Amino acid sequence: MSRNYKFHNPEAAYFVSFSVIEWLEVFKKNVYKNILLDSLRYCQKEKNMEIYAWCIMTNHVHLIFRSIGDEKPEQILGDFKKFTSKKIVRSIIENPAENRKKYLLERFLLAGTKSSNVNMYQFWQHDNNPIEVFSNKVITEKINYIHYNPVESGLVFRPEDYAYSSAKDYSGERGLLDNIVVAI
Repeated sequence: MSRNYKFHNPEAAYFVSFSVIEWLEVFKKNVYKNILLDSLRYCQKEKNMEIYAWCIMTNHVHLIFRSIGDEKPEQILGDFKKFTSKKIVRSIIENPAENRKKYLLERFLLAGTKSSNVNMYQFWQHDNNPIEVFSNKVITEKINYIHYNPVESGLVFRPEDYAYSSAKDYSGERGLLDNIVVAI
């Protein structure tokens, strides 16, 4: 978690964005995006994470969520990032088809040596910049931002055409994650 931004209200919903170090495009491959999806499913089921909107881009993630259990939102997000960091790096190491393996691991290792709280590989940048979504206007703005990110990046023409996002849920179709709380 960033030292500059905090989750002040443990019961609120938050918009967060977090990126791979150096904006490396790890999530061009579905195998790594699926690790994130499995981890989000786990957080929904076991950590009482209520998800309103999400999107996995090639090098970053957007998420609107809140904790509906005893864990604080920063604990849930911290655990999510720690687990996915280790799992994705391990998957890169073990993936014989990963042609960027040497380059990615060198970058993660270099970033890890520069960070006081990382043992070896640093995958995620430390900043999350949590923004409390405290009104219908703010949540609508953030959901639209999340869903139109793949459109703005030229990946799809319509938000609901991007599979790795909750835009399908908001268009009346079923997305890749269950139990998305449609907020608008």
